[in-house]
Amino acid sequence: MGALRSRARMDAARISSVNGATSPQVSDVASTTTASSNGTSHTFSKSPIPIREERLQKVFEMIESGKPCTIQALAEQLNLSHSRLQHLFKQQTGMSLGHLLTQQRLFRAAHLLTHSNKRIKEIAHAVGYEHASSFIRAFERHFAKAPRLFRQTQNGKTA
Repeated sequence: MGALRSRARMDAARISSVNGATSPQVSDVASTTTASSNGTSHTFSKSPIPIREERLQKVFEMIESGKPCTIQALAEQLNLSHSRLQHLFKQQTGMSLGHLLTQQRLFRAAHLLTHSNKRIKEIAHAVGYEHASSFIRAFERHFAKAPRLFRQTQNGKTA
């Protein structure tokens, strides 16, 4: 059985290595940066995505605020059903809103793992996961490392 790959890696058309760690900006959906299992970062580039829908600009602003948010909460703020919001988002950007929210949570978690001494359970809750076990599974799928191992390798320690 082959290794699991994150959806961001499968969706990416072109991969180019970037030195150093950078954090992604939600408003720049066209370019997303992820950390790989060997500690380097990769940028996944797509053609620029023009956002014609004003409501979607508001979605990006709410996500960029850094507060954990759900599709349902975003939809309520825009007075849309969650299914209509997801449809509009996918139609305009070509990517799933749920996937973007999960990706942003995991990037915030990676940042907290490397820049804070919070326990993994506290980080899981801070980025919007109710259960630490769900967070750990999602983190391992995306970064191909457990959060504890990710923290150790990012801080220069060996496992």
